[in-house]
Amino acid sequence: QVQLVETGGGSVQSGGSLRLSCEASGDTSSTHCMGWFRQVPGKEREGVAVIENDGSTSYAESIKGRFTISRDNAANTVSLQMNDLKPEDTATYYCAANTYTYCLARDFLEEGEAYFGRDYWGKGTLVTISS
Repeated sequence: QVQLVETGGGSVQSGGSLRLSCEASGDTSSTHCMGWFRQVPGKEREGVAVIENDGSTSYAESIKGRFTISRDNAANTVSLQMNDLKPEDTATYYCAANTYTYCLARDFLEEGEAYFGRDYWGKGTLVTISS
């Protein structure tokens, strides 16, 4: 079992920055991929950024060049630095971890809950961007 707790959401104006953090506890040795997904009401949850335990990353096209994912395996944390935020980035952001031994960032980003292995999710943190 893995528990994930997100911090860092909030409200900023367009063009601003926020940093989300997620701390994992429990069986953290199994978290081969960790990442961030987001969801707005009425839409499916979508992948934002995923990082493998070796540091390989994958990003959604809509946020490339603006968001950066990082991971501290010793501290069991994953962070998402979000710059140049836009109103369309408004969503609830979820931290996620996948236990598939051969987890690939691009595949977990694309498939989310449908991907191999067992996945764990945080409760989410709301990010609101005003224009």
